[in-house]
Amino acid sequence: MSLKDILCQDKPISLLQRAYAHDKSSHAYIFAGLEGVGKFKTAIEWAKLLLCEDPVAGKKESLHFTDSCGACGSCRLFDAGSHPDFNHVYKELREFTKDGKGKAPPVELPIDVIREFLIEKVATRPTVSERKVFVVSEAEKLNVSSQNCVLKVLEEPPEYCCIILLCTRLERLLPTTKSRCQTIRFGPIDLERITERLREMGTDLKKARYFARLSGGSLGLACQWAELELADAGLYALKRNLVGSIANSELPDALELAQQSLDDSKRLAAAWSNLDKSTSRADLNRRAQKTLIQMVISVLHDVMTLDVMPAEILFNFDQQEQVKKLANRLEAEQAAEKIADCYEMLRWIESGVNEKLIFEQLLLSLSVSDTMTPKQ
Repeated sequence: MSLKDILCQDKPISLLQRAYAHDKSSHAYIFAGLEGVGKFKTAIEWAKLLLCEDPVAGKKESLHFTDSCGACGSCRLFDAGSHPDFNHVYKELREFTKDGKGKAPPVELPIDVIREFLIEKVATRPTVSERKVFVVSEAEKLNVSSQNCVLKVLEEPPEYCCIILLCTRLERLLPTTKSRCQTIRFGPIDLERITERLREMGTDLKKARYFARLSGGSLGLACQWAELELADAGLYALKRNLVGSIANSELPDALELAQQSLDDSKRLAAAWSNLDKSTSRADLNRRAQKTLIQMVISVLHDVMTLDVMPAEILFNFDQQEQVKKLANRLEAEQAAEKIADCYEMLRWIESGVNEKLIFEQLLLSLSVSDTMTPKQ
């Protein structure tokens, strides 16, 4: 992997390349964008270039392009995952802090992790390369105390230091944090490229099209769903059952359907844990719950656009009858309101609200009621 191999992110890569060419790379960056669009891979390859002892200059199309050599001592250490001047900071490191052993994985990125794996390490000079690079994952989960701790470094950074904050929710960073970093925005990946990648993985066309559309441009997330499907987790069948249940749901069925959705999310999280050993079970549970709610959003979006968009570009193009049945009960405005409710449920998941309550609230809202009457 190299910077040249990052998909569909030519603009952020060119910004970094121009800065490197003029020796004006920043001491701190915010890589902002959706999950799974290449922020982490770009940060890793950028770090490798900054630490490289013998960078290779060349061209990519009309752009002067510099990349790591892949052969020097620094690059070999980096590829082996043992470079002393590179540090990946993430919330699960709390277990390795002085007082964190045995504690449950945190929802937020705790200040102890920032102190011990960023602040203390910044203070020591590099040992192999001329720089030290820190990549902070899920920077949107830095709480106020953690961000204020980071500010101490951002305000007076050592000349050898580069900090990269990876962030999916830029609004959650303090203005003071953002003002001391150069923000580079990463856009969504083209859906055709995602579909193509999923097909290369062995996913059949129908499923690849659905996962690509559901991802909203996140290649990483679409690939995770495809891996689950290829591992016989039954994700696509779960989606078909969920859409059918929503289309036929009535108020007395809501609590039973909520329990079924909760059980499905737990089975999905268990299957995910077999593929992703580095992510905590709590995070995988939240990821599975969010996946189901994204599926609900997709069918509500189809209801909104059914009368104005070609049927073949619906999210649930393979379940048009169920979409039409739901559209007979929901006006477009009602579907939009329920999509807003779904996004509120996503926020509840991030806030740690009881998962059973989330699904009950969601499915009760979607069931037949006085606000869901057949169209005349």
